[in-house]
Amino acid sequence: MDKIIVVAGANGNLGKRICIALIEEGAKVKALLRKETNSKTIEELETLGLEVYPIDYSDTQTLTGICKDAHCVVSALAGLEEVVIKTQKKILNAAIAAGVRRFIPSDYSLDFTNFTHGENRNLDLRREFHKYLDVQDIAPTSIFNGAFMEMLTDQFPMIAFKKKRITYWGDARHEMGFTTMDNTANFTANAAMDDCTPRYLRISGHNISPKELKKVMGNITETPFELMRLGTQKRLARLIKIVRFLAPQKNKLYPAWQGMQYMHNMIDNRASLKSLDNKRYPEIQWTKVEDLLSKHYQTLDL
Repeated sequence: MDKIIVVAGANGNLGKRICIALIEEGAKVKALLRKETNSKTIEELETLGLEVYPIDYSDTQTLTGICKDAHCVVSALAGLEEVVIKTQKKILNAAIAAGVRRFIPSDYSLDFTNFTHGENRNLDLRREFHKYLDVQDIAPTSIFNGAFMEMLTDQFPMIAFKKKRITYWGDARHEMGFTTMDNTANFTANAAMDDCTPRYLRISGHNISPKELKKVMGNITETPFELMRLGTQKRLARLIKIVRFLAPQKNKLYPAWQGMQYMHNMIDNRASLKSLDNKRYPEIQWTKVEDLLSKHYQTLDL
């Protein structure tokens, strides 16, 4: 009998990839979507072989019934307190009521277990949910993947493609971990199908420093790139406070200061990349930064 995996947030960028990876692994996937999801999205997901359930997450009875006989419930929800804490609690409670043994929360970030409250708002929300998750009668597994590698093409302002420049904070030799969304999805699918996984799993498709990134971009473009240091980690922390005060955007998931907070955490020595679980599922082929950036560079009109 195929293992049943329930995926919340199945129509999201990562959630959809997780569902596809699970289908490829032979799972029976039940995809949870918000009740107001349009019919076109539902049809697209059904063509992938998913059982699609548009649902009101407050409908505990229906949600529990969908989770019945599931091997694992995977959350790929993205949002602030209403989603990361309140909605995930509803899904978790339904999974427990249905007798599901395993739960993978929507963490997919750098390892925030070494950081304290107040250093990153979005990670604080995940940490708050963990307080509830860790005392429930279910086996949780969080997957930490550093930053999504795709962010290097735009959202992570390190590479100035036109100016041939790599900007950075702190030490140019400090390595940061990046993992593609596809690799993260494949790893998550394997973990969901696994019979037993530890509380935390840590992965990184490629650990790379600004200095190494400079060399990679030079090789890709056949043009020398230069390094530009923006300041110390402490200076970045002061800038975050200023930007957050001037443009708080409290209801926005990724305001400018939130991205800066993430950068601040990634260049911190507490964001260790030494103990990784990449080899747990040896069939996964990890994408390197140069491979992703080489493809991206070919699409640019410079």
